[in-house]
Amino acid sequence: MNTKPAFFRFRLPLLAVCVILLVLAVLAGLARIGWALPSLPSQLPIAHGPLMVCGFFGTLIALERAVALSRRWMYIGPACSAAAGLLLAFGQAWPAAWLFVLASLSFTLIGVLIVRQAPANYTRVMALGAASWLVGNLLWMLGQPLSLVVYWWAAFLLLTIAGERLELGRLLRPSRGAQTGFLLAVAALLAGAMLAAFDFTNGARLYNLALLGLCVWFLRYDVVRVTLRSHGLPRYIAVALGLGYIWLGASAILGLLHGPQVAGLIYDAYWHGMFVGFVLSMVFAHGPIILPAILARAAVYHPILYLPLTLLHTSLLVRVAGNLLLDANIRRWGGMLNGLAILLFFISMAISFRRSRLENGSSQPTNY
Repeated sequence: MNTKPAFFRFRLPLLAVCVILLVLAVLAGLARIGWALPSLPSQLPIAHGPLMVCGFFGTLIALERAVALSRRWMYIGPACSAAAGLLLAFGQAWPAAWLFVLASLSFTLIGVLIVRQAPANYTRVMALGAASWLVGNLLWMLGQPLSLVVYWWAAFLLLTIAGERLELGRLLRPSRGAQTGFLLAVAALLAGAMLAAFDFTNGARLYNLALLGLCVWFLRYDVVRVTLRSHGLPRYIAVALGLGYIWLGASAILGLLHGPQVAGLIYDAYWHGMFVGFVLSMVFAHGPIILPAILARAAVYHPILYLPLTLLHTSLLVRVAGNLLLDANIRRWGGMLNGLAILLFFISMAISFRRSRLENGSSQPTNY
């Protein structure tokens, strides 16, 4: 019996590029916060944000969607974003921007197709997330500042995750009022991103109120409340998700207290609270499911996964404290430990894969 699903040959190269882009983005981030790293291309540090959001996260999410739906044309998106990330890392910003637009256009078309086949609130929210990535990439290609574009890029990740959590949240049967509140928070998020182009202060304020609303909704209605009482992989996922929701709320409060920023230490604390504390925590949570699905193996788990998760959130606390205390040295070490947490996560996943093979023999593909 053939255990390899269709189009399996596309997955490994794209996943390998994802890892390369993640490494390059982390190195760029370390260089930006003051670590002297030899032999890095001079333009790499300024590409840190686009490499992480569009290169790594964009390629990984688009690849996961292509794997789940198993259609050949859907690999166009992750292939474009992977190529764009590599071009951007070596200073080719203009062709990279075009390829990122093509990648997000492909991902948006997939979102529209899913809504047509399965019309539901969660599919619509995920489609809005895909469209947010497209809007952000178009604005970036047109030369808009990253301090504005990043609101759309963050909406892409937030709404993609929110749609997936809304789908799972149906198990708890939230009331009609709760679902309406969720959709109002999504609408406020998008309205805030649009308003920021004309009124940066009030747009950012509305955006952060929406983040706070989503945080409260997740903590109240997500299945995390149930799975925290379980064991093994479900409990690990619940812990990672819960920590991510807390960081989402913390970033929103930080933004409301300090107002919108275009650069500086508060800017660093705010966006890293969201992208590292929330989004990367989601990656750590779902990695034991997503990575095996891409590799056509069974889901894996080992308690060692708590080590990188703990380091990720502890180091982020250190980094944010350094920002708030105006201490560049504390901030630098927090950033270095962020990178180490990511490295430990992949080492822990490798240990989990090895243990899974030893315990279960040949791995079987996982439907995801």
